[in-house]
Amino acid sequence: QVQLVESGGGLVQAGGSLRLSCAASVSINTMGWYRQAPGNKRELVASVTSGGTTRYADFVKGRFTISRDNAKKTLYLQMNSLKPEDTAIYYCNGKGNWGQEYWGQGTQVTVSS
Repeated sequence: QVQLVESGGGLVQAGGSLRLSCAASVSINTMGWYRQAPGNKRELVASVTSGGTTRYADFVKGRFTISRDNAKKTLYLQMNSLKPEDTAIYYCNGKGNWGQEYWGQGTQVTVSS
């Protein structure tokens, strides 16, 4: 069974930084971060392929950086200049080559004003 385990969430003041990590039990082609705030739909934050192609939501461009260490099967999200509206549960996502999709359990990020 494929497992994705997130870590690194927490409480931070506006303007601060956090780094999320997601350890996968297997190598996965495309990995990404999604987030869901109360009352909102889950939305893509950023994704990266095994080859390093990245994609960002407009609302995080210039503030967040996604990266991965393929040897360690670990995904990262460096979040800088955090805003209260970034408060959400952040989920690690993996998409395999044949349509498989995997989710982590989520990690809470809370940004205080």
